[in-house]
Formats: sequence, C-alpha cells, structure tokens
Amino acid sequence: MTTKIALFGGKKIRKTMHQDEWWFSVVDVIEVLTDSTKPSVYWSVMKARVKNEEGSQLFTICKQLKLEALDGKKYETDCANTEGIFRIIQSIPSPKAEPFKRWLAKVGYERVQEIENPELAANRTRAIYKAKGYTDDWIEKRIRGIAIRDELTDEWKNRGAAFDDYEILTAEISKATFGVTPRSYKKMKGLKRENLRDHMNDFELIFNMLGERSTTEIHRSENSKGVPKLQEDAKFGGDIAGGARKKLELRIGRSIISTENFLKGLQAHSPESKIPKQIKPRLKQ
Repeated sequence: MTTKIALFGGKKIRKTMHQDEWWFSVVDVIEVLTDSTKPSVYWSVMKARVKNEEGSQLFTICKQLKLEALDGKKYETDCANTEGIFRIIQSIPSPKAEPFKRWLAKVGYERVQEIENPELAANRTRAIYKAKGYTDDWIEKRIRGIAIRDELTDEWKNRGAAFDDYEILTAEISKATFGVTPRSYKKMKGLKRENLRDHMNDFELIFNMLGERSTTEIHRSENSKGVPKLQEDAKFGGDIAGGARKKLELRIGRSIISTENFLKGLQAHSPESKIPKQIKPRLKQ
C-alpha cells in the first residue's frame, strides 16, 4: 500500500493506494473545501447531519486506512475512493464545493443523454481519443472493440457469470490469444492502472476483438450456461484468435505482441480536464 500526497487547490490531500485504486483523506478534502480549522469535528458533525436529514450513513462509504500525519507517524484515517469523495462533496454546504457539484451535475446529465442516445457516447469517446493524439483508424478499431466487449459481457451476465468472474474469463481469452494474462500483458507494456486496450496497436486490437467475438458466438451457438462452460468457451475462442496470430507471425517473421504503449503520446496530447482549473487535483511528482 503506497501513500502519496495530492495537491488540491494548492493544499495537500493525503491519499493511498488500496485494492488497486486511490483512497483520499476525507478530513483533508473537508479542510480544503471549507477552510475549517477543525476538519475532524466538521466531519463528525456532517455525518450526524446527513444521517438526520437524508437517512444516509456516510461512514459506510469510507475505510480506515493508515496515513502519515504531521508527526511522521501513521494513523488510521477515514478515507474514501473517488466515487465516495464525490458523494461527500455533494453534502458539503460550501461555496468552494459548488464547482465540483456543477461538474458532477453536468457529467450526470451527459450520462442520461447517452442512455437515451448511445451514439452520443460513441461520439464523446471518439473526441476524447482524438484529443489524446490517437489516429482515426485506431479510434474506429477501439470503438468497435468496446462494442464487442460489451456484447460479450452481456452474454456472460445472461449465462450465469457474476461480475467477479469476468476477470477470470477475460484472462482465459487473453492467455489463448496472446499467451499472457491481461495483468502480465500490462507489466510487459510498463502499465499500472491504465487501460490495457488503450495501449494496444492495430494488430493487438484486431486479435483481441477476434478472440472476444469468437467467444460470444460460441456461447450463442452452444447455448452455454454456467462459469465452467463459459470458461471452456473462452479458451476455445481465444485459441481461434491465437492460431490466427501465430500464422500471421510465422508469415511476416515477427511477433505482433508489442511492449510499446501510448503513454508518451498521451502525455504530450493530454487535454485539459473538464473539472474547473481551480479545483483540479495534481500529483506531486
């Protein structure tokens, strides 16, 4: 578990990596957004107020994680992940919290629009990738890959797999297609929490799509039910893509599996966040 400091409006907010996601100090966020001299007391009063007014228990979205204090020692501290912090901010009656609330409202409105018109979601995704420096050709493959992935996970859900099973099934396809699990693949490319598919080249995306689309078709043609059968199908679907990959590699004389990623390109083309500049977090290097 790694602890780092985030700069938030020029002030420090402690955060720590827990279960592969960032968790932030609640009292630090409250101190920044309220200028309270006693953020711990503010947090206690706020929890009681929200419970009385809304019937919600804010402590249920928090975890007690060890963070370093001013004395250099680590103490159990209320922390929340990104979703939890946004929920807490919504209950802070402070002018400094208003930009966050307006941004969350805008994001929520956009999501409702996308549910009503899925094409909007695809167009926004294209715009985001374009701003990051990806080519139009790559973007179209990525968009198609997202659609194929969604189709596959819908099949898994309808055929008896739980969300926790998706990682296992995905690993089966990846091992058969590329010879490595997604976790190992990310390490090969020097990735940490980034999305692996966002760092695949054209061929990697194509064979990844082939493995997943083949698996979906096998599920449907055999009316597969239950995780053991789905896992068997996933391996077979991945084998189809893996076999095609190996034939191509034999013919062109090189591996299409690449250790390259798009991190440098993304950093060079990174667009400004839609979160207002005065409240946009920045990592201390």
